[in-house]
Amino acid sequence: MLPNILTLANAGCGLLAISKAIDALAAGADPARFDRLLEFGCWLIVFAGVLDALDGRIARMTESFSDFGAQLDSFADAITFGVAPAVLAKVLLEHESAVIHPRVNFLAAGAFSLMAILRLARFNLHTDHDDESHRDFQGLPTPGAAGMVAVMMLMYLSLSGAIEISDGRPTPVGRGMQFLPGWLTDGLLAVLLPTTLVALPVLGLLMVSHVRYSHAAAVLFARNARFPALVRVVFMAGGLYLAPVPVLFGVGVAYVLHGVVRHALQRRARARARREERQEAA
Repeated sequence: MLPNILTLANAGCGLLAISKAIDALAAGADPARFDRLLEFGCWLIVFAGVLDALDGRIARMTESFSDFGAQLDSFADAITFGVAPAVLAKVLLEHESAVIHPRVNFLAAGAFSLMAILRLARFNLHTDHDDESHRDFQGLPTPGAAGMVAVMMLMYLSLSGAIEISDGRPTPVGRGMQFLPGWLTDGLLAVLLPTTLVALPVLGLLMVSHVRYSHAAAVLFARNARFPALVRVVFMAGGLYLAPVPVLFGVGVAYVLHGVVRHALQRRARARARREERQEAA
């Protein structure tokens, strides 16, 4: 029951995130309320990613995995990591008037959602329940893609100063931003929205690509490096406490680029090996 309850909680987070996006649309005339609702929706996506990592891990640790649980997990992921982040992104883009045309925003969001659904369908067919099958994946995992979209939106809200106030005082990130020149902050804000629009279909294509990605938890908690894993957890926890949005944004960008760069290097190495074989044969 426990893994399935966590999966349903994951789906609940996705549905609540969509609800917050709808509420934010209704509160469009109140910028502060819009920012709070959108921030809450983005954090729900991030929290759902933690639940998604836990449900599969617990199912394999307790040997309580099942075909029903695998199908339920994919349905939940389709809502939370396929539909919810795309809806949140479309709401932000259109609220901030970053609109080439509403249909363009819909196409970008729709491409992300449809690629997520295709990726989940392929995952169900080609993946077993064993722990070894979940150490790396073909294509960017849907929680990683959704998390990247969510932290990009959080980064936009952070740079605009909308969410860097706590108890009426600036957070550590808010204080640090006061020392940034205005042209830099304005430039980053202007770039982030178009980047988010482009990132939606790009992340969608990465989800259905042949680029292989390691499981984030498997990298962090490697069995043969438990003490270094504890050190990484302590420093990550400290970074998340002081500057959660910039830290998550940096981790997300590094994770997405890691798979792409590794794939490119592996293809280059294979191409070099084939050239050498042809030269030896000649």
